Amino acid sequence: MTQVAEQPGSTAGRLGSVVLDCPDPLELAQFYSALLGLDIDENGDDDWRSLTGPGSSLGFSTLAFRRSEEYVPATWPGAGPDLHLDLIVEDLSSGHATVVALGAEPLDPLDPPPAEIHRGWRIYADPAGHPFRICLE
Repeated sequence: MTQVAEQPGSTAGRLGSVVLDCPDPLELAQFYSALLGLDIDENGDDDWRSLTGPGSSLGFSTLAFRRSEEYVPATWPGAGPDLHLDLIVEDLSSGHATVVALGAEPLDPLDPPPAEIHRGWRIYADPAGHPFRICLE
């Protein structure tokens, strides 16, 4: 393991982007644009799209989508990515309805939320297969 010298107040850098590989950057940018209420940056192309908006609302500068011909969606349950997005929603029923209407696939559980919520989060796959969760705050 690499040792890092501790220097109070110093950092190695700051997080600029979270980038999701996918087969179609525009399709995934449209999904997350509608889901998060952010605009798609007009400077993108067929290989790269990103969302624009206030960085503080995302916790990082941008969410971007990069074309990858080798991209393979995660399987659920089972081997999956080391990263997923948690999206905070007011309630799971309306959050579920919104993400499914936009093209997300329920992964866990598969059924719509019951009237009585026993768990404060649910797992979905975006149109490219990246898992994400909707969570109660």
